[in-house]
Parts: sequence; C-alpha cells; structure tokens
Amino acid sequence: MTVVIVIDERADQDQLDRVIDLAASAGSDLRVHNRAVLSASGDRDAVAAALAAEPAVLSVTRIPAPHVLASSEAKLGALSTVALGECHIGPAGFTVIAGPCSVESGEQLLEIAAAVRDAGCHALRGGAFKPRSSPYAFQGLGREGLELLAEARAMTGLPVVTEILDVRDIEDVADSADMLQVGARNMQNFTLLRELGRLRRPVLLKRGLSATVEETLLAAEYVLEGGNEQLVLCERGIRTFENSYRFTLDVGAVAVLKERTHLPVIVDPSHAAGTTSLVIPLALAAAAAGADGVIVESHHDPATAMCDGKQALPVTRLPELMSRLSLATGAAGRTMHPSVAGRRKVRMLRGEPVGAFPVAAARFVEN
Repeated sequence: MTVVIVIDERADQDQLDRVIDLAASAGSDLRVHNRAVLSASGDRDAVAAALAAEPAVLSVTRIPAPHVLASSEAKLGALSTVALGECHIGPAGFTVIAGPCSVESGEQLLEIAAAVRDAGCHALRGGAFKPRSSPYAFQGLGREGLELLAEARAMTGLPVVTEILDVRDIEDVADSADMLQVGARNMQNFTLLRELGRLRRPVLLKRGLSATVEETLLAAEYVLEGGNEQLVLCERGIRTFENSYRFTLDVGAVAVLKERTHLPVIVDPSHAAGTTSLVIPLALAAAAAGADGVIVESHHDPATAMCDGKQALPVTRLPELMSRLSLATGAAGRTMHPSVAGRRKVRMLRGEPVGAFPVAAARFVEN
C-alpha cells in the first residue's frame, strides 16, 4: 500500500520540512513529488497519527498502487482540466477531436479540417509520423506533415493533436501541435514519457493494446512526475479473443478511471471499431459512460485513405456524430463545448476583438 500525503500549497518551507521529517519517521521510502504531494510506504494510521497536529496537512490517504500523482487522492477528489487551444478537456464539457489518421497532402488535410470545423468539432487530429505494423506501410509525411498541420490550424482556428514517436522529434512536433499524442504502442516507452514530463504542453496518453488500467496509470505517472500536469488519458480498446471488431472497447475502464484518477479521460472509438459502422455507436457509449470526449478518425474519401480508411468516418457524417453526441451527453448530465465558430461569435457579440484565429506558440521548458 502507498500512503498519500496532501499538503496545503500555502504552507511555508518550515512547515513543509517539519511534515517531511515527521512522515519519514512514521513511514518508509518517503518521496517528495512536489510541494503539495508526498508519498510513503507503511501503515497509513501510523503516518496519520504522526501528522495529526500539523495544520498544513490536508489529508493522509491509503491507495493500493504507486501511481500517486495520477490518483484522485492527490487532488482531494477534484477533477483536472486540460486546456486544448480555446477548448478544455475535463468535467466542464464534452470535447470532440476529429481528423484523418494520417496527413496525406495539403489539399486533403485542409478539406478535412474545414469539414471538422464546420461540423462543430473542437480540435483537429492528424498523423505526421505514423507507427505501422509493417515497415513497408505508409509512415506519414514527417516534418512536411507537421507544416501542413500548422497551416490547417491557422486556417481553421482548430487546435491540433498529433502523435509523437521519437524523443528527437519533440521540439519539432511541439512547434506545430497543441497536444502531443502518445500512441498505444508507445504507452510504456518510458524514455519518451519522461521527456514529455519536461514539456509544458498537453499530452494525450493512449492505453496500450494489452495494458491494464493500473499499467496505464503508472505510465501517466511518468509524465506527471516530470512536472507536466497537462495530461489526458485515452481508452482505445484492448486486444482480446473477440474478432468481430478490431479491438474490444473497454467502456468499463472509463468508469474505473474516472474513480481512480483526477485526469480527464477520452475514448477513441475508431481504433476499437475497425469499421465505420461501429464508430458512432461506440462514441455514444463513451459519452454515456462518462468520458470527457472522443477522438475520431474522419476522412473526406475513406476509400482512398492511405491509412485506416476502413474505420474512418466520412466527413459528411460528422454533423450526425455531433448531433447524436449532444443528445447522449445531455442524457448523461453533460454538455458539449461550444465550437470554434460559436466561441468566435460570442466574442463578436460581446464586442471583443477576434481578428485572426490564434496560433499557439510552442514552449519547450525543462525543469
């Protein structure tokens, strides 16, 4: 068992030092994660007794696993929100990210991006670097793809989500993307996760093909431990014996994660489905289960897509997706975030300057 100690962030250094000394005397393997969170192994009651007279201590809780910073207890049950451009992923509203599996050309991406924006989606996804099972399959356009994503962001105002494969590409990807995605195959690439922990830019972490919920949270811990709290988890289906679809979408994991972690949780129905006809039903299931959003593959001509066309939702069906999700989120007690165009209209009605759509500047910051 791990004992989590949450300290008032307003505590001064003398108070913090005293709590550390007392906790160390009552437990073992004391870790100072940051000024607000400590952890130790040992008996929770003994640690709580040692700290009972310390006003700076807000809570002393026992959790069954060592993913301290990802645990709900680390935030005293509060839920985190991650900014994605002008949108936010978290409890305030439901977020829809859509776009092609891979960036194929400027014409292709801009056509899809415009459709994603016009349908009311909140962010654009698109792969510049693609991890493929076969070394002979299309691997993406690389840096050219990143430039096209930046162009699409400037044109539509949609924040961009794209995958990062290699630590050597972090700065280049961060220059073009608002959120860096860690794919299922890289969920336990701990070197990459540590580097993303040093990056002050939102990260989307997908559950591995055969990873447990606990392993997913431990992977998240690598990013959080580096100081980057802008992290979103993604359930995308796991490999099971069932072969009626590409992966088994673990909807139960969404509910479990919402209990165990303060981090936002979204769902990728496309990779779980493996076929277009199942994408919208699985997206609706995600909304009903309490997910904070979905990330959907969409293409203007799935039959000609260079990657995962079989599971891509035609852009002509994005309005249907958004309409049905609006009903599903309402039934689940949630609301959809306003679209980019909707936020722009609100600013105009308020008499606020809107000008060109903002383009985020990347910041690569080391601890």
